[in-house]
Order: sequence, then C-alpha cells, then structure tokens
Amino acid sequence: MKKILLIFGTRPEAIKMAPVVLRLKEAGRFQVEVAVTAQHREMLDQVLALFGIVPDHDLDLMTPNQDLFDITCRVLTGLKEVLGQERPDLVLVHGDTTTTMAAALAAFYLKIPVGHVEAGLRTRDKHRPYPEEANRHLTGVLADYHFAPTEWAKKNLLAEAVPPERIWVTGNTVIDALQLVASQVTGEADVWEDYLARRYALKLDGRRLLLVTGHRRENFGRPFENICLALRDLMERRTDVHVVYPVHLNPNVQQPVFEILAGSSSVSYGGEGAVHLKSPAGGCLTLLPPLAYAPFVFLMSKCHLVLTDSGGIQEEAPALGKPALVMRDVTERPEGVWAGTVKLVGSDRQQIYQGVSKLLDNPDHYQAMAQAQNPYGDGRAARQIVEIIQGVLQS
Repeated sequence: MKKILLIFGTRPEAIKMAPVVLRLKEAGRFQVEVAVTAQHREMLDQVLALFGIVPDHDLDLMTPNQDLFDITCRVLTGLKEVLGQERPDLVLVHGDTTTTMAAALAAFYLKIPVGHVEAGLRTRDKHRPYPEEANRHLTGVLADYHFAPTEWAKKNLLAEAVPPERIWVTGNTVIDALQLVASQVTGEADVWEDYLARRYALKLDGRRLLLVTGHRRENFGRPFENICLALRDLMERRTDVHVVYPVHLNPNVQQPVFEILAGSSSVSYGGEGAVHLKSPAGGCLTLLPPLAYAPFVFLMSKCHLVLTDSGGIQEEAPALGKPALVMRDVTERPEGVWAGTVKLVGSDRQQIYQGVSKLLDNPDHYQAMAQAQNPYGDGRAARQIVEIIQGVLQS
C-alpha cells in the first residue's frame, strides 16, 4: 500500500486536514500516518481529540516565546528523522503556516512528492499577512500537487507557471469540517449553552452576539491597539450587543486586550480565566480563553456577525450565513468580498465601529451580506482530494 504522511502543527491546519485524514483512512487503500509539530500545543490537541485523530509522530515543538527562526529550524530537523524513517510516497501539507513551509522543504530535501491542500491563495504582498503570504508562495514552489479551493486560486497558480495538470479545484476542506461539527452542536443548543454558562459564566442573554477573533502578526502593535479601542467603543456605546472575544495566548495579543479593554469597565470573573466587562452605560464584553472548536462553532452559529482578522473564519462565517468584517487591509480570500459575504474594514478604529454599527442598524445591509452565496465549497472537498490522490498514486 502507498504510504501518505500528513503533516500539520496548528489548530487551523488540524481543523482543515482532519476531513482529509478521515477520508483517507476510510478509503482503506493507503497506509495513512499523521505527524504533528505542535506549533500550537493546547489548541492543536483540542482538535485532534474532537476528530479522534491520534498522531503517529509528535514533535512537540512548542516553547514559550518561540519565534519564526525557532519554529522553522525545529520543524526541519525534527522532520528529517521522521521522513527518513517513514519514506512516505506522498507528504500532504496545508495552507500557509511555518510548519507547512518547513515540512514542504524537508520533504523536498528528501525528494518526496508534496501535495498542498488549500493551494493558490495570494495577496501579492509578502508582508500581509506575515509570514503566511511568503509561506504559501514557498510551499507552492516546492509542491508537486496543488489542491486549490477556488477557480481564483487556480488562476493564481497558473500565473506562476504551475502546470495545469497538477492543479485541481476542490473547494475548501474547512467547509467539510464545519458541516460535520455544526450538525452536532446546533442540534444540542441547550447542552452548549449550559456548557458555556458552567465553564465560563457566559450567558447568552438575548442581546445580539458579536463574535471576535484577532491575532495576526501584521496587526501587532499600533494596529492591534486600534482594534482593541474599537472593541471598547462598541462596549461603551452599544448596549444592544454582547461582544465575545476568545483571546489568543500570544503575549502580543493578551497584553493590549487586557490593558485597553479592562481598564475602563467593571470587571467580574468566570471560570477558566473568563473575564466579563460591563461599561457604565451597560454594554457587555466577555474575554474568553481560546475555545475548543466545537464550542466556537456553536458561538459562531448563534452570533449576529463576526469581526475577525483570521483566515479560515472568512470561509466559515459565510457558510453559516454570518456577515464577516475583516480587520485587515488585504485578504488572500477575495472571493468572499466579491460575493458580498465579507467586507474589509482594516485596523482603523472608526472604520471598524462604523462597519459593525451599519450591520446592526441597517437590516437590508445585514440581509444582503448574510444571504450571499458562500463561494468556498459544498463540504465535499476532502472526498475529491482523496479521489485525486488515488488516481495520482496508482497511475
């Protein structure tokens, strides 16, 4: 049997690769192995447990305050041993993380073919997002097989002289994962509301829920401070919404979030480090620790809109009919902008506040975004990828 080794290291990678792992194993035609770098340790483990994936190799690379030099070097040296031992017929990597780029490079050094899931995303600005844009470019150069989520992504690869016979448009595997989990959590709404109340003292009180994620490196510093100030404005001026923000563990995120948001409000504490803030006018904002994927999907299904600088959420929110405001100036996923499901608001304090307020106050504008067609696939991406791999490896 041909051996396929899937390599990933972060929570988003794990979410998007899980459907591929499960489909490959279900096919029964390959020896399927998983290697994780644990670039994100705790958040990665949550996803592995959710999908029942037990890694065959765990490099356990995460250390406090690691930088890109540390991650790259440790992934390369760690995978040298794994790849030399396993000698797979194909390595699969995903997206644009430092694990992705370094794993593709390690496989290239050993002349092992590389398949790139979620290939072809581009902004054409190597610093936005940083380092993801460079990572996916470099991975694209090293990859032998390119699984593009959309026709636009395929066109990007063709413009870079990738042979057309090595590119397949499959949709995005995040929709596969989202549909699987959403079907479970939406049918157990009472269970998940009780879970959030018991674990974090988070109560969904009928106010419109504004779900926030923010952690991009290119926003660190002044842009991220502006994002926090915009969230504070929403808490202080909008008593009709409850802002919920699961806060990334990176100190560059934690410090401004807690300094700016908690400084001008009354504070109460829930379990697991949850912080509940209330402005003098009665506005509410809750800071949560990073959530496991299932409760996060539940909150996304219940929210009114999403405010994010993330990548995958630009694909997930439209699939659930939720407008997404993206706190970046450029996006490698313009299909959502073209379809009308996503709008870029940058890191400008006033623009963020006005963008949210327009969705809250203008029902027609809200419905136009919420009902726009999701451009990222129908939940069958993993199935298509496995069928393509079968053809490639058996030819």
